[in-house]
Amino acid sequence: MNFWQTSRTPFFILAPMEDVTDTVFREVVLSVSDPSVLNVLFTEFTSVDGLLDERGHESVAQRLKVSASEQQLLRDRDTKLVAQIWGNEPEKFYRVAKFLTSLNLFDGVDINMGCPVKKVVKKNTCSALIQFPDLAKEIISATKEGSGLPVSVKTRIGFNTIATESWISHLLTCQLAAITIHGRTQKQLSEASANWDEIGKAVLLRNELSPSTKIIGNGDIESYMQGMDKINQYQLDGVMVGRGIFKNPWLFNTSESSVSREERLMLLQKHLELYAGFWGTDKNFQILKRFFKIYLNGFPGAGQLRAKLMETRHGNEAQSILEQELHLLPERA
Repeated sequence: MNFWQTSRTPFFILAPMEDVTDTVFREVVLSVSDPSVLNVLFTEFTSVDGLLDERGHESVAQRLKVSASEQQLLRDRDTKLVAQIWGNEPEKFYRVAKFLTSLNLFDGVDINMGCPVKKVVKKNTCSALIQFPDLAKEIISATKEGSGLPVSVKTRIGFNTIATESWISHLLTCQLAAITIHGRTQKQLSEASANWDEIGKAVLLRNELSPSTKIIGNGDIESYMQGMDKINQYQLDGVMVGRGIFKNPWLFNTSESSVSREERLMLLQKHLELYAGFWGTDKNFQILKRFFKIYLNGFPGAGQLRAKLMETRHGNEAQSILEQELHLLPERA
């Protein structure tokens, strides 16, 4: 029995996102989430080629770093962490799966068969594997053989056109622990609305072909209640949240109460502190600027404050501006 079988359900999962879901951001989200809601987080997607390249290993392996403070939060909350990997050579998946298991940091391994970005699709990786079902199966088998951890796949409902029945049926023959399905084709990228009816079809296929495989829906979830509605409507085992977290870092809570200006400023402050403390000079401060809009919205003057922070050149400068803003707020009774 693996955690996909024994964990509380439904699953609410933070999606893997490039330059977003590092150990620092995961800890920030964990710190403001209800542990009875958020129960699985994914790392950034990590290239098996990069991990096995002596020259590139160190920089690529940053994506798999887990801070001591995040580890403690995960243990305290019984929340699971899954490493996501991508590539197209089964033998490399086998080697990386063994490596990930040896780290004793992760509860599962996920294979990216969903990213639609052209530069990875051109390499016949990620969502391109939908066009190469036999290779996809070889990759899954190699990963399962190399890993002592449960193996899952994140994918889409098709490549150029919808192919839910044939593609998801094929994956279900691999006896995966879980399949996360984004309700768009590769061709659609993030355009149009996610097709949840197709995700619902996958549940019926699962019931027939691989009853133990968990089916997770993904696409356009922006609140806890919206996630629960999809889970109930389509009888899903859970949902995965990606871009929705950019609108609301407090999304993984049962109550949807408003968040004060002070809480927003303090959470950004925490993010800056954790980033500086963990990464130091290993990561460029400029990467952090993509997060400013996540916290600084929904209150008067948010846009002006964001613009001010976007002009900063280092973390200390940004922290100083936030301190001034917090100092100007009226004292709480």
